[in-house]
Amino acid sequence: MSTVTPEELNLLIEQTYKVEKEFTELKESYSHLQHTVEKVVEFLPNAIWILDEEGEVFLQNSKAKSLSELLELLESKNDDYEVQFDKKSYLVKSSSHEDKLMISATDITEQKRKENLATMGQMAAHLSHEIRNPIGSISLLSSTLKKRVLPENVQIVEEIQKSVYRIDRIIKATLMFSKGIEINKRPFMWSELRDSLDMAISYYAHSKEIAFTFPEQKFILNADKELLDMLFSNFIINAIDAIELDEEEEGAIEIVYNSDEAFHIFRIYDTGVAIVDKKELFEAFRSTKVKGNGLGLVLSRQIAEAHGGSVCLLDTDRKGFEIKIALS
Repeated sequence: MSTVTPEELNLLIEQTYKVEKEFTELKESYSHLQHTVEKVVEFLPNAIWILDEEGEVFLQNSKAKSLSELLELLESKNDDYEVQFDKKSYLVKSSSHEDKLMISATDITEQKRKENLATMGQMAAHLSHEIRNPIGSISLLSSTLKKRVLPENVQIVEEIQKSVYRIDRIIKATLMFSKGIEINKRPFMWSELRDSLDMAISYYAHSKEIAFTFPEQKFILNADKELLDMLFSNFIINAIDAIELDEEEEGAIEIVYNSDEAFHIFRIYDTGVAIVDKKELFEAFRSTKVKGNGLGLVLSRQIAEAHGGSVCLLDTDRKGFEIKIALS
């Protein structure tokens, strides 16, 4: 039996310490690499799952954790595909490497919404062009007919004219949304715009008694009168519809005016039903009303912004909106 010399024992101990040191450094390097990979995966904007050969989650980021139920719907495919989950659209991609499978899910809801909006806008614009000519003919013929019918039938013709007016407003709004806002400013008195609003109200049928209170001040607006007519009539018609849905037999719509050194400031209040989904107020083709087409408030905000102003929902006890129009 050979004996180990002290020199050999010291050498063995040194080798052991060296191996232990290298192992510790390798372990730290691996931990650092793993931590870096986790940070990178967490930084990615989409949900990432890395599954082992048993299909168990080996690594995932926080977005993936919040969509754990979505993972159950996903499958490994060579081609990218889309899936609907919780009212959102996701683009799913997968890739295999050795015994690991990586799956990513990217939220493309907003992208799909914009694509759908563009398609709907094009279709609506085309239909509006097709409808405009016959509507013009009906409007002209109804004006002629009103002069010739028996007095007891005048009301019927007037109802036809009101319906044509409402269709014409929808066509104008649709074409304006598809083409964009172009303003033609000129100075005019508020009273001129008020007269136009009175006419719009007379053409919009409602069953309840509604008290309309408009500003009595005399002031000049340097703006596009036709566009402001559309802006204010949109709010007034929305208010009428809200009052029609309310349980009270009467209602009120009030426009309050003041100004500062930069803006004309209008506040429009109504006593109608409360707004249910405030998030969808200014989204195109999404209406909070049964009769709405989802363009009124979107266009109103665009018109105000084209005039250097803004539109916002008031956070007050009274239900209302604030409209700002630049003075010049």
